[in-house]
Amino acid sequence: MRELRFAGSYVRRYIPRYLLGILALFAVDFVNTFIPQLTGEITDGLEQHALNMDGILHLVLMVLLMGLIITVGRFCWRYFIFGSARTIEKEMRNDMFAHLEKLSMRYYNTHKTGDLMSRFINDLNSVRELLGMTVITTFDASVMLVLVMSRMILYVSPKLTVVAVIPLILIIFGDIFYGKAMHRRFLAKQEAFSDLTDQVQEAVSGIRVIKAFVQERKELAAFAVANQNCREKNLGVVRLQALVMPLLDMVVGASSLLTLLYGGYLAIHGEITVGQFIAFNSYIGMLVWPMMAVGECITSISQGMASLKRIVHIHDAKPDIVDGAEMDESITALQGDIVLHNLTFTYPDTQQAPALHGIDLHVPAGSSLAILGRTGSGKTTLANLLLRLYDTEPGMIVIDGHNQKEIPLAVLRQDIAYVPQDNFLFSDTIENNIAFGVKGATHEQVEAAAKAACIHDNIMDFPDGYQTVVGERGATISGGQKQRSSIARALLKDAPILILDDALSAVDTDTEERILENLKVNRAGKTTLIIAHRISTIQHADRILVLDDGGMAEVGTHEELMALHGIYRSIWDKQQLEKQLQEEGGDAE
Repeated sequence: MRELRFAGSYVRRYIPRYLLGILALFAVDFVNTFIPQLTGEITDGLEQHALNMDGILHLVLMVLLMGLIITVGRFCWRYFIFGSARTIEKEMRNDMFAHLEKLSMRYYNTHKTGDLMSRFINDLNSVRELLGMTVITTFDASVMLVLVMSRMILYVSPKLTVVAVIPLILIIFGDIFYGKAMHRRFLAKQEAFSDLTDQVQEAVSGIRVIKAFVQERKELAAFAVANQNCREKNLGVVRLQALVMPLLDMVVGASSLLTLLYGGYLAIHGEITVGQFIAFNSYIGMLVWPMMAVGECITSISQGMASLKRIVHIHDAKPDIVDGAEMDESITALQGDIVLHNLTFTYPDTQQAPALHGIDLHVPAGSSLAILGRTGSGKTTLANLLLRLYDTEPGMIVIDGHNQKEIPLAVLRQDIAYVPQDNFLFSDTIENNIAFGVKGATHEQVEAAAKAACIHDNIMDFPDGYQTVVGERGATISGGQKQRSSIARALLKDAPILILDDALSAVDTDTEERILENLKVNRAGKTTLIIAHRISTIQHADRILVLDDGGMAEVGTHEELMALHGIYRSIWDKQQLEKQLQEEGGDAE
């Protein structure tokens, strides 16, 4: 089974520790089974006046020694087995996170954050229980069952043992049904928790939209439905456990009753001694745990296997974008010369028309290219393809004379600095956010990048300056400040290729002009691609590409495009009219 092989790949590393833990557990169980026998011997010795004070002290010392062995043994098995399970949980979590980082954008487009989070928390906890407590419970119950049964047969009476054990056999038949039912119900419970987690995650992430549209009641109702579903699935598990445990108690109680009746009969007729009768009752009490442990083991195994299945599902997902056989390891850096040959791309798993088609373009190293177009014209798609977040047909994208797939992914993305439309900032200091892409960046370098992005003065106005911690996704600073912080992060990287995807939309025109002037200085001799909606942002680029419905509509300089009286000129006239109306509105005020 795939799940067992996956878990085994981790457990194998810790087999010596597990063996030490199991050895300590065996010692504890072995010593434990001697205590009722010693109690019985003391009872018979006292009843028959065959024990003196020295004999009693000797037996008491033996009990104390056994207690010491049990104490040390329990510490050892907990340390080795529980410790190993915790370490395996940590390694699994690290490997899951590393694997998620390798997966392509396509995976995240079809999997919800809340579901992934629940697998990191609930499912890994269940797997830890499977590899820790379940191992202990299974081995402990098996060993105790064998040792106690042996003591009952050898020390007391085979006949009494058979009578006492007959009701316990019923548990085996119940376990078959219980295991299958528990597996189904626990899997449903975990799925329900994933849905609930996702509901909370989306609501918290979109709280501004919820408040702006006064949809608190609607979201509360949706949460209540998910919460009720989670409750019902949890109750399904609890109901099954609540049914099984009393039945186990009833079976064990029946065994105890038979022991009292038949064992009393044997003691009255002298077939066993009073001490043996007392010891046997103690052994029956010791059998309660193994019998109840059967149900616990089935529960833990069912839950653990269900969780393992969900974890393995993540590991079985393969990244779409990988370094293939054509990758050339000799390519260690980029210069920035970009050539697009009939670039055509359709997003996978969609029935839509191509997002881009027939793009033929050459961007020489060190030049600047501006990309303009209406919403949905394919601008961001082009940026994603250059970063190879999605794959294209071979030869459609050539960088520095190399087919894009020949360039190692690490080199490609290291040598491209990217400012996306979604200006994501981590819940960290501003300095750490700017320095995110450059290991070991100094404060002076961070400050220089911030000045180039025209965010330095704003940062110095914050109470803690560069050590100011921004909220989740940069929620505690303005949109323009987030954009400029993202630009500073990209400028600090100083990559041969820079892509700005509508990165100046939230700044005023004066700040925009200063940033563009700084870009000319900082990006001299490096390739820069600027995606924008405002022509004022891009009019000084070496070349301007106008996209329309995924295709090339116009290409040229600002002056050449203005002379065409096409889409570019139309956008220019519209934006100039808007600017004029805004100025007139300001004068009227």
